[in-house]
This record gives sequence, C-alpha cells and structure tokens, in this order.
Amino acid sequence: MATDYGQGYGLDTAPGHPGGAAGERRHRMPAALRAPVEGRTWRELAFVLLSLPISVLLFVYAVTMVSLGAGLLVTFLGVPVLAAALAGCRGFGALERARARGLLGLEVGDPEPLRMKRQGLMGWVGAVLKSGASWRALLYAVLHLPWAVLSFVVTVNLWLLGWSLLTYPLWFWVFPVYAGQDGLQLYGDGRHSIYLDNPFEITVTALVGLLFTLAVPWIVRALTTVDRLMVHGLLGPSRLATRVVELESDRGVVVDTAAADLRRIERDLHDGAQARLVALAMDLGLAKEKLRENPQAAARMVDEAHGEVKTALQELRDLARGIHPAVLTDRGLDAALSSVASRCTVPVQVEVDLAERPAPAIEGIAYFTVSELLQNVSKHARATWAAVEVWRTENRLMLQVVDNGVGGAEVTAGSGLAGLTERLDAVDGILVVDSPAGGPTRVTAELPWRAERAR
Repeated sequence: MATDYGQGYGLDTAPGHPGGAAGERRHRMPAALRAPVEGRTWRELAFVLLSLPISVLLFVYAVTMVSLGAGLLVTFLGVPVLAAALAGCRGFGALERARARGLLGLEVGDPEPLRMKRQGLMGWVGAVLKSGASWRALLYAVLHLPWAVLSFVVTVNLWLLGWSLLTYPLWFWVFPVYAGQDGLQLYGDGRHSIYLDNPFEITVTALVGLLFTLAVPWIVRALTTVDRLMVHGLLGPSRLATRVVELESDRGVVVDTAAADLRRIERDLHDGAQARLVALAMDLGLAKEKLRENPQAAARMVDEAHGEVKTALQELRDLARGIHPAVLTDRGLDAALSSVASRCTVPVQVEVDLAERPAPAIEGIAYFTVSELLQNVSKHARATWAAVEVWRTENRLMLQVVDNGVGGAEVTAGSGLAGLTERLDAVDGILVVDSPAGGPTRVTAELPWRAERAR
C-alpha cells in the first residue's frame, strides 16, 4: 500500500513532516469530517467511476474473443485465437494493476511469467493456455463487470443524493421563483425577498444530506476493498507460484551457505591445523637428525613439537565443534548452549524450556544462531551480562539473546546478522533485532518446529 495514504483517511502528520505545524492543525479535524474532501476519497471515487467503462470494454473483449476461439476450435484457428484472448486479458490485467497502484495505492506484483518449453508460435500458445495467471485474468474480466456496475450505481447515487440534500437550502438562491413568502425571510427588502417555506424541513434535509456526505467516503472505501481483493487475488501472483519462487530463493541461499561453509572449513584446515602439522613434521625431522649429535637440542625440539601437537589438536576440536558439536548430538540444546555460554567473555544466563528435541537440522541452526549472537556480544556489544532463552510456542521454536551493551546493532548487507537472517529465512525462520542506541540489545529468532525423528 502506498505510504502517502497513511492509515484511515489522511496521515497523522508528525512534527518535522513536510507541512509542519500547518499540517498538524489541518489534521486536528476528525477523520470522519475531513474524509469527503481528502485526496484519497477522490482517488477512490475516480477508480469506481473508471471501473464501469473499463470493465465493459474488458468484458466485451473477453467474451467476444473466447466465444470466437471456442467456435473456431473445429479448425486449427481456434486454439491461437483463444490464446490471443487470454493474452489480451493478461494485458488488461497489467492495466488494472497499474490503475489500482495509482488510485488505490495497492502494490501487487506481476503474475508468474510464461514458461515456454519450446520456441515459436505454438510454444507461446501452449504457454499461454497452460498459465494459471491467464485464466485468472479471464475470470477477472468476467466477474468484475457486475461488481463495477453495482459499485458505480451505489457510489454515484449516494454521492449525488448526499450533496444534493446538503446543498438543499442553496437551491432557494439558485431558483428563487420556487420559494414561498410565508416562511423565514433569508434575503431582501420586502419587494425582492427570498423565503423558506418550512425552516424545519430545510434543516432536517440538510442534516440528512450531511450524514450521507460523511458516510459516502467510507462506503466507497468498503466497495474498493472488494476491488483490492479481486486485483490481488486474480491479477497478482498465485500463492503457489510465490511459494515456488521463495523455495527457489531459499534453495539458492542454502547452496551458497553450504559452499561458504565448505570454503571456511578448507581455509581453516589449510591455514590452521594443516600448516601446524607440516611444521610439526619438519621439526620432528630436524629433531631426528640431531638426536645422535645433540640429544639435548633434539629433546627441546621434541618438547616444542609436543606443544604444537596440542595446539593442532585444539584447533581440530574447534573446527569439529564449528561443523557440528558432539555435545549437541548427545545431550541437546541445553548442554550445547551452556557450553557456548561458558566461552563467552561476559556472564551468560541460559534457560532452555523444551519438553522434547526438535529435528537435528533445526537444532543445529538454533545452536549456530545463538553461538554467533554470543560471539557478537563478546566482540562488539561491550556488555557486562547476557541472557539466552529458548522455548517452544505451538509449532515454532523461539530463541532470544539479550545483552546490556551499547546497542546499535543493525541488519545490514554483509554483516553477520544479515547472514543469520538469510540462513533462517531458508527454513522459513525469522530474525528480529531490537537494538536502540545505548542498549539494551534484544535479538529474537523464530524457527519452524519439526519433531526429532528416531535416531
């Protein structure tokens, strides 16, 4: 929805918004009173008025072309004509999406594109006929006409009725010949005067007109809500197509993440443990050569090599823990997160409230999410304490990491939080960061709950 429409009728202009104090004074009037003269009302009214001629044109085109195509199905021309009819409806659908975007502020994505299995005319014809978006556009062309007629009739009649009744007293100035002379004198010097025959009737009529005038914008809004639903449901992308696109995107994220993890493991092995083991082999070779000539120097070199072995083993343990910690597999999230918290530079309180374990994949993502968030606390937060909470809400696994640091954490491109967001999104998860300047920082992650299978 376009942001310039705000909520309800008109924006609640904040201080500093273009328009300043004048905008604040302008919007002190209740929404119900300013609705008849607001831009949104007139845009919606224009949408309703334009819907009738456009719907008539679209309906006539769709029915004529489809009928022609169906009648020609006995020949080879019927299928291309039917495809042309559907393609024309798709074109009208693009026009309707643009009209809804401009007048109703409705942002609707384009439907799924045609998937041509082969080139040429017949490939295009087959793609049009097999596309669900084409048939939904045809359905919109047929269904929108009766609704456009109803909306047009209701809107025009109520709008004219409201303004006619509201301006009823003015008709005595426009047509003074119809005014009587035994009522309330409004103007004149006795010889050329204008009278109202029944002041009570005039007042009641104007009040009724005022009520209609104030109610019509909300009625039009209700009518255009149905238009919004029709455009969104019939002319936008289908839920299945949207889900397929999301899954394709998530699959790409998963593949990229797996490739990045493999590169990280290879780099850690090459630059860490492998380099130490190569140096260890060289040191042991030198110690072997000096064993007979200088046993003491050889012994010192063996001692140094022993220290290198311990360091290499520690790096290998850290690398294995980074791939998948054994404690997570054996004892679950409670023990694994407690182990991560013990390595944090600030005291961390861990509370895991799970009656059963989720699936290993979800469990692993939850572990690495908390692990990376605690690393951020250690490196960037400048906090003195942190807390980790894990619980289940219906079919969702909830994680929350809180610290009392300086705050200011943001999900920006290239940051660790952006990577976490992509990893969670790949499994239909959500990451929400609340980190005002000055702190505290509260990061909440939500993952789908999938029960653990028998191991």
